[in-house]
Amino acid sequence: MTGFALGVDQEEWCGRLRALSAERLRPLAEKGEPGRVNRPLLAALGELGLLERVFASGALELCLLRESLAYGCTEAETALALQGLGAYPVLRAGSEAQRERWLPRVRSGRAVAAFALSEPGAGSDAAALALAAERDPAGGGWRLSGEKCWISNAPEADFYTVFARTGEGPGAKGVSAFLVPADREGLSGEPLDMLSPHPIGSLRFDGVPVGPEDLLGEPGRGFRVAMDTLNLFRPSVGAFAVGMARAALDATLAHTAGRTAFGGTLSDLQAVAHRVAEMATRTEAARLLVYAAAGAYDRGAADVPRRAAMAKLLATETAQYVVDHAVQLHGAVALRRGHLLEHLYREVRAPRIYEGASEVQRTIIAKELYGALAGEVVGQ
Repeated sequence: MTGFALGVDQEEWCGRLRALSAERLRPLAEKGEPGRVNRPLLAALGELGLLERVFASGALELCLLRESLAYGCTEAETALALQGLGAYPVLRAGSEAQRERWLPRVRSGRAVAAFALSEPGAGSDAAALALAAERDPAGGGWRLSGEKCWISNAPEADFYTVFARTGEGPGAKGVSAFLVPADREGLSGEPLDMLSPHPIGSLRFDGVPVGPEDLLGEPGRGFRVAMDTLNLFRPSVGAFAVGMARAALDATLAHTAGRTAFGGTLSDLQAVAHRVAEMATRTEAARLLVYAAAGAYDRGAADVPRRAAMAKLLATETAQYVVDHAVQLHGAVALRRGHLLEHLYREVRAPRIYEGASEVQRTIIAKELYGALAGEVVGQ
């Protein structure tokens, strides 16, 4: 895929989503409490059929959905994305019983899902996680002991996709994935007061019992479940970032074209106009890379890990650049609590860290490039 352009139907759909997110979803988001799961907002996403589309669509449509919602209501976009992130491993690797019990409730917004991978000592290096799954000789299953941290939707989720070390092999080869209901004995958690407005918390596992029926996939194959999920959602994190960048850019265009200064408008100043041009160019480049990665995922291309990493890296770094310069061009008004750019300024920082920090994305890209080179050399 060397280029990207939306069809007329796609453009119209995205326009409807942007309007829907601003008119229907944003009022629900504003009634919510920062740092808490907004269940009425989730229910609305379910009623509108948007949660269903997270699971029924490919990467390209998921990116269009996330970008469009982010433009009008970042809280709605994040609530939708976290449902997908937490439940996608169930869709891909869960048993029929697990899927039947949880996925209809996730799609309708009646059950809150969470993806529990990161730990206090294993964030960017996910293969280094230490949550222990020790064999329970009495029950034929395992007991989970340890902590998870920086988990979106914790501790309010109804179930968690949990990755723990079962020890079939070293590093990533000894990790298994489990579906753990929130009411399971020994599981507790607490919210964390974070910069970004969506809920994030920590979890404590004190001998939490899990059995073979709680496994997602096979023992020792949990890391692959996590990476398959992240390969889909990393480009769509980029789409979220692009949506924020486009919202900031449009706000800046309107502000600089209408604000009088120095005998004209701000847009008459070359320094301002050139900065806006740079913001627009970077945003468009990031958008193209995001949808190229999504198209590669939908085609089943071999280079998805590299493309997904590139898309997330460029889009999140670009969004940070665009929002920061948008604030600068607006001046003090953009720092006032409740202003769109004040909100975006708080939202835009976290995506450069979660689901693999920018430094991790660069490592993935380099590893894929040198790995491909080594393959070519061997082939010669």
